[in-house]
Amino acid sequence: MSAMFTPEAVADPGRGPLYLQLGRRIAEGIAAGALAPGDALPPERELAALTGLSRVTVRKAVASLVASGALVQRRGSGTFVAPRLERVEQSLSQLTSFSEDMARRGRSVRSIWLERALAAPSPEEMMALGLASGARVARLARLRLADGVPLAIERATLAEADLPEPEAVGASLYAALAARGRRPVRAVQRISAANLNDRDAGLLAVAPGAAGLRIERVSYLDGGRVLEFTRSLYRGDAYDFVAELRLTPDPDRSLT
Repeated sequence: MSAMFTPEAVADPGRGPLYLQLGRRIAEGIAAGALAPGDALPPERELAALTGLSRVTVRKAVASLVASGALVQRRGSGTFVAPRLERVEQSLSQLTSFSEDMARRGRSVRSIWLERALAAPSPEEMMALGLASGARVARLARLRLADGVPLAIERATLAEADLPEPEAVGASLYAALAARGRRPVRAVQRISAANLNDRDAGLLAVAPGAAGLRIERVSYLDGGRVLEFTRSLYRGDAYDFVAELRLTPDPDRSLT
């Protein structure tokens, strides 16, 4: 490994700042397989000695790779090449639950509950669900894991009338709703980019500020009434959302 970090390999005057050159060198080593998932990086002091760079430069290069998800730091243990995640391809044309998606892929699903209770709604929740003053909501917040890897944080809100006992929800919210004859049939989703704050990044086992996907979803019952308002955060390094697009026929061409 030490051959990767000679001064000649990471200090080309024409290739930009030194911390970026070192970061690229490490990233190239990971891509080529010279650094495998789980491998430990040399300590900061040793990297500085091998490369002839200052410890500040080494620290900045490592921090940039931690922020991008290529490296992970474990307090008291050191810096390691991050596990290679199998990206999840999620269709935007189907309304399914996380549990159903992962089960279809043969992956083991687990949830860690962060909140599961009845509460007074926020103004945003009242507006999304069309609630009257004085109404209560069921709030469900959980960390979703597949094969032991945290992938998403889901925060769902429903009217108390639709889910009067949120603590009774098990592995699948949609299964609990289906049992009450209230499974949603369509939804409108809004997807945006997000940088994860310290708390959410910690839950998802990525660096603070790492890229994520924020999804807001409003789900509807068959009769058109709003059932569910969900705000979720997904790891940007683990998800690909896919939509099928079709060309609308040209009405003028069909008349010729």
